Amino acid sequence: GRGEALGVYYRGDTVTSMVGAIEEVSSELARGISRDALQELLPAGGARNAIDAALWDLEAKAAGTTVWTLAGITPRVLQTVYTIGLDESDAMVSQAADASDYSLLKVKLDDHDVVEKIEAIRRARPDARIVLDANQGWTFAHLRHYAPELHRLRIEMIEQPLPAGGDAELEGYDSPVPLAADESCLTLADLDLAEARYDLINIKLDKAGGLTHALALAKAARSRGLGLMVGCMAGSSLAMAPAFVIGCISDLVDIDGPLLQKHDRLPGMTYTHGLVSPPGPALWG
Repeated sequence: GRGEALGVYYRGDTVTSMVGAIEEVSSELARGISRDALQELLPAGGARNAIDAALWDLEAKAAGTTVWTLAGITPRVLQTVYTIGLDESDAMVSQAADASDYSLLKVKLDDHDVVEKIEAIRRARPDARIVLDANQGWTFAHLRHYAPELHRLRIEMIEQPLPAGGDAELEGYDSPVPLAADESCLTLADLDLAEARYDLINIKLDKAGGLTHALALAKAARSRGLGLMVGCMAGSSLAMAPAFVIGCISDLVDIDGPLLQKHDRLPGMTYTHGLVSPPGPALWG
């Protein structure tokens, strides 16, 4: 079985720490372990994500079936965002214009020239669907000021506008643009607060500690009427493949990691004009 994880940098995941965590439980892994038992053996994070992905892959291969059958999910072609990185306005406009093959853009922003940058990008790409990621960089006053203007500019979603742990002011706020929790919702333990403050949650397998927990989180979020987004920390197609499973039950998909790398692994997933095909068994699952 094969799996790949980048880890969660703001939770202290590094290559060294993740490898160390896996080595500490290597004897349990060598004896054979179920995905359910893994949830108790390792905490949520990159190490558990990598092993969980490998166990899904191994289980599918051993049973002569597919991850889709095991998960009870029907694969379909997905549309992923293409990320426009934070930069000076002219550079961001150039990125958006160059990405003309991609009809869904995710724009990274801080608290400088927010409306001006989006107006410029909108002029360059009047055709595009656009979502924003504020990366915890705004205050509540910023959000209240920007949101009406961003609604005017046809922005479909704002991701993590306020810092995690500093977003209580969102309770009771009726945003004109839907709000998504990223850092504010890592696992099921965060769902109660996320439900009170956000319209959808961004599930990342590195945060959730793997596809097994991510599926449980997705089911619980849907039962509470929350929308779903699947994201990624980055990575090759092997990291995107398990996230693709969540993408098939999500409203918004952000698994463009391989597009932001110089090289992807082979065989990889197929990206064509922002559309992503299901992974093949030679890659994973």
